[in-house]
Amino acid sequence: MYKCKNRGVVVGPGDDAGVFQYKSNLLVETVDVITPIVDDPYTFGAICAANSVSDVYAMGGTPLTALAILGFASCDFAPAVIRSLLKGAVDKLNEAGTCLIGGHSIEDNEFKFGFAISGVVEKNNILRAGGASAGDILVLTKEIGTGILTSAVKLGKMRRPSLKPAIDSMLMLNKTAAGAAVYAGAKGATDVTGFGFLGHALNMAKRSRVNMVIHNNKIPLMKRVKDFIAAGAVPKGAKRNLEYCSKNTSFASNISNVDKLSLSDPQTSGGMLISLCPEGMKKFDKVAGREKMSYSVIGEVVEGKGKLTVK
Repeated sequence: MYKCKNRGVVVGPGDDAGVFQYKSNLLVETVDVITPIVDDPYTFGAICAANSVSDVYAMGGTPLTALAILGFASCDFAPAVIRSLLKGAVDKLNEAGTCLIGGHSIEDNEFKFGFAISGVVEKNNILRAGGASAGDILVLTKEIGTGILTSAVKLGKMRRPSLKPAIDSMLMLNKTAAGAAVYAGAKGATDVTGFGFLGHALNMAKRSRVNMVIHNNKIPLMKRVKDFIAAGAVPKGAKRNLEYCSKNTSFASNISNVDKLSLSDPQTSGGMLISLCPEGMKKFDKVAGREKMSYSVIGEVVEGKGKLTVK
């Protein structure tokens, strides 16, 4: 893996975002670009913004500025579509307290949109993918299933209006989850996105040099996710994620292939996976209750060298 020799690098490649110290400031930097998962341009723009700022929240930081990155075929999309896309993005960025200060567009046959996000973080508040410790409790802050459900819509197995709960989840910022994690004294966290729950959990385990025990029946799934997996609405990314993660994951005999694929489903603007010491749970729950944020305790961290057990 590439390693920068500059002494200002606090967190380098491999985590959710990079952290760089400039004088007395700790800067958080990340970039994320995705392809359309919903038809409405306003909603897609807002989801892109929520998805992009998520990496800064996953580091315990505060997103401040955004640069838009847009690829589209100018002959295929009217200016009104792009205006609606940007309007949705700006509204969501405003909710996050983040200012759009510029960007760049290119001619591209495949529509793409995303942001480079800059933010700040306090040294003692940094959350790292490698910050989990044996004895910690694992907390997940959003239900899983966005990849499966959006695939079901594309395949005509689910009506578009039924996608609303998944859209609402993707539009929800991880700001409260990050604040609760920092307040509770957490050191380990990541956001669950394209590599699925298993992929991001495995990355945490490897970087923290621990093992994780996952309780499958505690994983919160969106409605009908398993039904659509059984019906064949499985994105290719879920199968690739499962193939990769299986090398370092032990599954109990009662864990079906449907279960495995649900845990491997690529998420867009997913929730945070937080590794928290038991003493911090009371503080975490206090913030969650005040902000009406749901979460699930889905496992624990044990001694090890970077493997998962799902039971």
